Amino acid sequence: MERAFFPADILLPKNGIDMGKWSVVACDQFTSEPEYWEKVEELVGGESSTFRMILPEVYLEDEDVDERLETIRNSMKGYLSGEIFEEYKNAMIYVERTDSTGKMRAGIVGCIDLEQYDYHKGSTSLVRATEATVVERIPPRIRVRENAQVELPHIMILIDDKERTVIEPCKEWKADCKLLYDFDLMMGGGHLKGYLLGEEEQAKILSAIDCLAVKEQKKSQQVIADSTNEKPAVLLFAMGDGNHSLASAKEHYERLKAENPESDFSHHPARYALAEIVNLHSPALEFEAIHRIVTQVNADDLMEQMKQALGLVEEGEGQTFYVVRNGEKEKAVITKPTSKLTVGSLQNFLDTYQKENDVKMDYIHGDKTLEALTMQENSIGFILPDMAKEELFPTVIYDGALPRKTFSMGHAEDKRYYTECRKIR
Repeated sequence: MERAFFPADILLPKNGIDMGKWSVVACDQFTSEPEYWEKVEELVGGESSTFRMILPEVYLEDEDVDERLETIRNSMKGYLSGEIFEEYKNAMIYVERTDSTGKMRAGIVGCIDLEQYDYHKGSTSLVRATEATVVERIPPRIRVRENAQVELPHIMILIDDKERTVIEPCKEWKADCKLLYDFDLMMGGGHLKGYLLGEEEQAKILSAIDCLAVKEQKKSQQVIADSTNEKPAVLLFAMGDGNHSLASAKEHYERLKAENPESDFSHHPARYALAEIVNLHSPALEFEAIHRIVTQVNADDLMEQMKQALGLVEEGEGQTFYVVRNGEKEKAVITKPTSKLTVGSLQNFLDTYQKENDVKMDYIHGDKTLEALTMQENSIGFILPDMAKEELFPTVIYDGALPRKTFSMGHAEDKRYYTECRKIR
C-alpha cells in the first residue's frame, strides 16, 4: 500500500529566539474577536514571531489585505535571509502539548503527500476531509501560499489507532531524543515540548502506520467498498483541524502541475504539506460542537422561516439544539430534518437563508463566547450538540464528508500553535 506520511525538512528558530512570542495560535481562531489578535500583536512587539508570517482570518475582509500579504512575504524573506532558522533534514518531531485544562495531547510532525489527499465529497483517498470543504475559503489562502517561501502548519490529522501503536511509543523513546523546544504558549495556550526523532524511531513509526493501514483496509471492507476498482476505500488519515489550509496547499500544487506540464513534480516541495498526526483515541482529544452565530439579521424573520422549514417545536423527539438571543437560551427540536445530523439540518437552512438575505454567519467555539456575542444588536446564535469521536471514521467512510464545521477538537486556545516551518519554494 502507498504511503502518505513522511519525514520533512523542518525549520525551527535557533537558540535565542523567545519561543513564547514566536509561537501563535492558528489563524482561523478568534475570528469574531479582533481584540484577541490585537493583544497578540502587542505581546509580540518587535520580536521574531510566526505572527508576522500569517494572516489571521479576522482580517480577511479588511481593506489592507494586500498590504498584510506583502508584509507576510517580506517577513518570510527576512527570517530566511536573517539566518534565524535551523533546518532539520528528513525529520520527524514528537510533540507533547499540554492544553489549557492540563491534559497532554501527543502527536508527530512530518509531511503529508498531497497526491494522497482529496478533499472532495465521495473521495476514497488515504487522506480525506472529514467535513465539507468551502471552496470559497480556498482562494484567500492560496494568495498567501502562492508567493510564500515558507509554510506554517496548524493542520492536525487523525489516525484511528485504538491499540496506540504509532504515536504513544514515542513517550518511551523521548529520553534518548534531542529536546528541540520546551516553553509556555502565549494567551493561555498551555505548554509545548518537541523532541527530534532519530532514524530508528522514524522507521518504527512508518512500519506501525503500514500495519495500521492493513487494519483499516479490513475495517473499510466491513463498511463500504470502492465499486469502481473493487478495492476497499481505506481511510488512514482523517482531517481533524486545518482542512482548508491543506486544501489550499493541494490546489496550489495542482495549479503548479497544470501550469508546468513538462516539469517533474515527484520531489517538488509543493507536493507536500507539513502536518501533525494525532491519535483519535488520545484521552486528551475531545470533540466539541462548533456553534453558529448570525449577525446583521432580523432574528424574528429568521426564526419564523426556520420554524416552517425545519418544523421546530420546543419539546419532543427529534434533532435538538438551543437558540440563543440576548444571551438567553431556548430549546428547539427539529421535526423535519434534512440531514442525519442536527448540524446538517441547521446548516442547510442557514445556507439557504444567507443566500436569500444579506446576513453574516460565523462559527464559534464555546457556549459562553456565543452567549456573549448574541448580546450584540441584530444577532442570533445556535448551540449544537457534541459528536462522539468514535463515530468519525465510520461516518466519513460511509457517508463521506460531514457538514462543514461539525466539530472542533478542543477550545480555541487549545488549537495548534504555529511553531515548525518548512520551505515550499
